Amino acid sequence: MQYNIKEVFAPKLFQTFRKYNKSQFGQDTLAGIIVGIVAIPLAIAFGISSGVGPTEGLVTAIIAGFLISFFGGSKVQIGGPTGAFIVIIYGIIQQFGLAGLTIATVMAGILLIIMGFSRLGSVIKFVPYPVIVGFTAGIAVTIFSTQMNDFFGLGLSDVPANFVDKWVFYFQHAGNINWWAFGVGMFSLLVCIFMPKLTKRIPGSLAAIVIATLAVWLLNRFAPESWGVASLKTIGDLYTLPHGVPVPHLPSMELAEGETFLSMIRQLFPSAFTIAMLCAIESLLSAMVADGVIGDKHNSNTELIAQGVANVVVPFFGGIPATGAIARTMTNINNGGRTPVAGIVHAIVLLLVLLFLGDLVGLIPMSCLAAVLIMVAYSMSGWKTIVGTFKHRNRDMWVLLITFFLTVIFDLTVAIEVGILLALVLFLMRTNEQTHIRTLHKEIDPNEDTDIQLNLEHMTIPDGVEVYEIDGPYFFGIANRFDDVMTHVSSKEYPIRIIRMRKVPFVDSTAMHNLSMLIQRSHNEGITIILSGVKTHVLHQLQTGGIEQQMNPDNICPNIHVALKRAEELLKEK
Repeated sequence: MQYNIKEVFAPKLFQTFRKYNKSQFGQDTLAGIIVGIVAIPLAIAFGISSGVGPTEGLVTAIIAGFLISFFGGSKVQIGGPTGAFIVIIYGIIQQFGLAGLTIATVMAGILLIIMGFSRLGSVIKFVPYPVIVGFTAGIAVTIFSTQMNDFFGLGLSDVPANFVDKWVFYFQHAGNINWWAFGVGMFSLLVCIFMPKLTKRIPGSLAAIVIATLAVWLLNRFAPESWGVASLKTIGDLYTLPHGVPVPHLPSMELAEGETFLSMIRQLFPSAFTIAMLCAIESLLSAMVADGVIGDKHNSNTELIAQGVANVVVPFFGGIPATGAIARTMTNINNGGRTPVAGIVHAIVLLLVLLFLGDLVGLIPMSCLAAVLIMVAYSMSGWKTIVGTFKHRNRDMWVLLITFFLTVIFDLTVAIEVGILLALVLFLMRTNEQTHIRTLHKEIDPNEDTDIQLNLEHMTIPDGVEVYEIDGPYFFGIANRFDDVMTHVSSKEYPIRIIRMRKVPFVDSTAMHNLSMLIQRSHNEGITIILSGVKTHVLHQLQTGGIEQQMNPDNICPNIHVALKRAEELLKEK
């Protein structure tokens, strides 16, 4: 198949300009401004929770948001930091520092670019939904658990990374609760919950941050010192907020004794792979949801390349991994955004916030941000889907539970790897279940194989002939099962065997090897094998694999009628 670069990489932005007009620009600008405002608290919260800072979260949303919209394969995708990355980023920083995060993110970006140019965009879509729900719910629980320190104002440092140890540590220091922080956190949480019931136009997270920040500022200014409001920590108390966009720079590398740069890359590869898979799954899932709403079709390979470019560039500005964000993408669509211009405007809005409103960002209470992230965790938990899966009590339920507990108890890297393995096992099991092997004696009823009653006469199978029909893919699982069926039949009773392959869409190398061994073994035992109804492309595979050379060409028949006549001829010869 000829490789066409334009099919793989075709940014939607350039296609959009062919029919762009002033009216659409007005809608995109309004949508971009609204999405930019919505993204402010989320970018700040994700940056802080990941272990970097508010500036890094905003920088990621600005640069990645711009690049994903500029190069992306979806008209309405909004890119930036998301909650899914918090756990993996925090773990990388704990183990390898910021330099390790930079290397892992760049590696993930390169992997995404390779995936896009290799046309793997459509393959990513086949990750089973239970796997996605399982690790998304696991991430939600982990995010929720990481916010307890700030939500209750415990003021703890060196909180354990392990889920169980973390909660033990929280309970051991439960007496450290700052009631001002807890009060502001609860108030912010209630605003996040009830604001959407009052109006859909103002995001609950934005309303909570504006109201809580203003209230805390007024209390700090006018309340008596004896009230202890000063003990309530804000972003400015914990982080330095520079004015302006950081200039690109290389991270300082401090390798441990005996460690090389190559060994560090080897250690970081699993984390980089996890980031790449998370980015691919989340961005393409977001693009698919958006397609259903706006009636468009995204280019999945172009989208992966855009995500890869963003993740290669962002780390050199101090940013963190980014991907397509479902919530912000839907906000864009609901407010009239229909082209990548809206995503670019959203990035400009965030840039203006970073340049001119840094001091105001520093006034946001940490417990308020924790409340916003608790709502993010609730929204991404997918508890309704989980409850629905439990009702069926099938194989999907166990896949979901395994992925969920691996994410929570171990880490996301293990969960992604095992989740993909589970996806493969599920696919093979279901494919195996769909392939049937039938053994036919005495006669073949053609009317059994169709919904339309053809009223054809039954075909008689001569004595000494047995017909085996393979219905479905002939791959390694079925090949071994078919071997077991064949070996249990006496060569004296059935010296001629017809293998009917009209419903075999493909064969793999294991199946061809087993078939070759079967033909050889049958020849040694005096059994003749006849192939019937082999599809053209399957026959080509058999020819390439050398199986056709093992057989008499007359024993490869176009249909069952010819195969039965050939069997009668061979019986007369015998």
